[in-house]
Formats: sequence, C-alpha cells, structure tokens
Amino acid sequence: MKLDAAIIGGGPAGLNAALVLGRARKKVAVIDEGRPRNGVTREAHGFLTRDGISPSEFRRIAMEQIGAYPSVSFVADTAVSITGTDGLFQIATAQGQSFQSKKLLFAVGMKDRPLDIKGLKEAYGKSAYVCPYCDGWELRDKPLVIICKGAAALHFAQLISGWTNRFTICTNGPADLTDAERDELRQHQVPVFDSPIHSIDSDEGMVRQVVLEDGTVIPCRGIFFKPELIMGSNLPQAIGCQVTETGTVIIDEFGKTNVPGVYSAGDAASMRHQAIAAAAMGALSAAAMNNELNTEAWRKNG
Repeated sequence: MKLDAAIIGGGPAGLNAALVLGRARKKVAVIDEGRPRNGVTREAHGFLTRDGISPSEFRRIAMEQIGAYPSVSFVADTAVSITGTDGLFQIATAQGQSFQSKKLLFAVGMKDRPLDIKGLKEAYGKSAYVCPYCDGWELRDKPLVIICKGAAALHFAQLISGWTNRFTICTNGPADLTDAERDELRQHQVPVFDSPIHSIDSDEGMVRQVVLEDGTVIPCRGIFFKPELIMGSNLPQAIGCQVTETGTVIIDEFGKTNVPGVYSAGDAASMRHQAIAAAAMGALSAAAMNNELNTEAWRKNG
C-alpha cells in the first residue's frame, strides 16, 4: 500500500492526525496494536465534550467519524521495522504487511513499567491513578496515599492539595528528600513514610489501606503514584530520532523530528500526558505534514 502518511499509533494524537489528514484528502494508514496505556481506566476526563467517556468509547466514536474520509484506513497490527528516507519509507508489520509512505508520524505514546508493589495492579485504573487532572475530582476530599519520592514528592504534594488536604506520602524506600523539602512537607503537616510498601489492600479494585514493611497501616480511599514510563515503541530511535533524557522524542513547534519526513506527537513527544493535549499535538503535526506534502507536490508539478 502506497501512502502519503503512515501514522504509527492510534491514540488521541494519531487519531486526530488521521482526521486532519483525511480531511486534507491524503492517503493515510493508522497502524495500531490496540493496547492503549489508558485502557485500564474506566473514564477519561478533561476533554471538552467527552468528559467522563470510556477510552474504548472515545476510540469507537473517533474511528466512526474518521470513517467518513475514505482515504484513511485502520490497520490492527504492530509496526516492527522502518527503513528508507523522506519520500519513500518502508514499514513492515508483525503480521507481514508492508507499506510505502512519503511521511511518518510517530504517535506511539508511553507504556508503564510495572511497579513492584503487591496489590497496585488490582487497583490501577479503579482507585489508583497517575494524574490528578484526570482523576483528582473523583477523589476530592478523600484520604489518599501518594507514592512518590524526591523533589517530585514535594511537587505532587503541592499539586494534590488543590483536591484534598488529607494525604500521606509513601516514598517506598529511600526518600531522596532534602532536609529543606522534608521541612516544607512537615510545615504543611504532610506525613511522610520512608518504609518500603509491603502491599496495597483493595476490594474489587477499591483501595482500603496501604501496608508498609515496618507494620504501619495507612487507611486510604485512593492512591496517586508516579509511574515509570518507557516509549511505546523503539522505532523512533531506530530510525534516528533524537530523544530527551526523559525518553521523549525531540520535536520542533510543528512536530518535526531531526529526521526529514518524520514527525511525532502526543505522549511520545511531550511530558504533558493528557488526551486533549495529545490530540492537539496530533492535529498540528498533521497540518504541518500536509503543508509539506502539498509544497513538495506543487514544486514537482511546477
């Protein structure tokens, strides 16, 4: 299949890019394995007109609307290798399909590295979350445990205080807090426990308490934790895209990477992990790709 643009990843960034490119009459394929990071959550929030929608329903509606543009196709597969250069990229998939594309958009998102905490998996997406902007409202005024350490713990404490003042920080081992950071938390009466976490007890995913290895039991009704993330695919690095120390693809204001013809959008290229931000990045990158394609065609036919 010969394409104007191949989009690797079908989350909000990839889907919104497909919508913009489809409306621009470009031949596009969205290659996605169907395992989104937010698939564990019941509801997505903060997206205007879609607040509270389930991630699966969000994707269903998006694909239905994009289906009005016949130049866009969806490929339920995993891109495993990419070769070539700007104007002629070759994409191979796990199921043996192959595509030729003039441009590439990596919207591969991020994936969670499992945290070795007994009981966290059962609560994740039901009462344990990573983003207060997404789920803080539902846990407002409830007693919470924040699993975080170092300077990030202080930042998280300041952030979560807008939703509740009933929270405890568990560093799950060495705190990595400076004396000044610990003093600031103490001044705001934020309890900090450094003992490793033994387990998280929950009932059908609804957390009841956090038990530390030293025997401390902390009752709570919700958890926020700082996840360990890796990029959803190693293909951007494999094709030569530069990445930051935190593992995100380096892009300019239009979503361009350092590799000609290659763009990136969404969580793979940003620390702003919100669906609405990813969708916006996808739309802007798609517009830039379309402009590049049109300009190249104009000059070729001039």
